[in-house]
Order: sequence, then structure tokens, then C-alpha cells
Amino acid sequence: MGEDPSRIRAEIEQTRAEMGDTVDALSYKTDVPARTKDKITGVKDKITGTVSDRTPDSGEVKGQAKKAAGMAQENPLGLAIGGIAVGFLAGLLVPTSRLEDEKIGPMAEQVREQVKQTGQEALEHGKEVAQQAASSAADTAKEAGREHAEELRDNTQQRAQETASSTSPGSSGSTPSPGLGSTARY
Repeated sequence: MGEDPSRIRAEIEQTRAEMGDTVDALSYKTDVPARTKDKITGVKDKITGTVSDRTPDSGEVKGQAKKAAGMAQENPLGLAIGGIAVGFLAGLLVPTSRLEDEKIGPMAEQVREQVKQTGQEALEHGKEVAQQAASSAADTAKEAGREHAEELRDNTQQRAQETASSTSPGSSGSTPSPGLGSTARY
């Protein structure tokens, strides 16, 4: 009996606190409705937070609508081809009904294959049209650049000749400066 009574009391208090925590944990584990409610609340909060984070505000929706309308006005053919392709793919994804399977039977598979091939061809054609449009735009830009460069070169040569003729009093201006009469093309 050589132990200090205050130390024994402290150990007893610590053991009581630990037992209280253990009892609380066991009672929570046995209280299934409360745990289920906590889980549902947590999942609900997580979903509503995710939805509100990902839902665009009205300004963003209006901006995207204006952007889509502008794109449709700039390229109506591309929009039509894209719409047809999306509709086609949606039709392929819709499952067939039992009645369709009974009535159409084996012929449906042939039709599906033909439709897939046609859709693939339409998709490829759409890609080609888009590539041709991009190529045409690039060619137009290159041609405009060439024309601008030629104009700039001609203006520079003309101003150089005017400057040369105005700076030399005895010269008639018929002899261009060396290197300015070059006819190099870009």
C-alpha cells in the first residue's frame, strides 16, 4: 500500500473518461438510424455543394448562348453536319425494342451496318470540309500577305526614287539606287 491516493484518483478519472468514450462509440455503432441519417446528410451536402459549384450562373449561360449563335451564323453548314452527326449517333445509342427485333429481325443488323458506314462517311466528309475551309482561309491569308508585301515594296521603291531625285539637284531621277530595283518575290 505504498501508492499515493491522489495518483490513484487520477488514474481512476482517466479510466472513467476512456470508458465514457468507449461507451459513446459503442452506442453510436449500435444506433443504426442515427448513423444512416449522418451518412445521408453528408452525401446530400456533398452533392449539393458539387452541383452548385458546377452549375453556371445566368451570365455564363447567356455568354455561351451568344457564342453558339455567333458560331452558327459564321458556319451554318458545319452546324448542320454536326447536328446530323449527333442525331445519328444518338439514334445508334437508343436500344431496340422487342417488337422491333421481332418484326425487323436479321435485316435490322444489315441496316445498322449500312447506317454506321453512312454515318462514318458523313463524319469523314465533315472533317474534309472543315479541313478545306481551314486550308482555304490559310491560303487567302497568305495571298493577302503577299499582296500587302508587294504593295509595301512598290511604295518603298517609289519613295526611295522620289527621295533620291529630290536630294540630287542635277539628277533626273532615272537611275535608281543600288539594291532598290530588285524584283525579288516573297
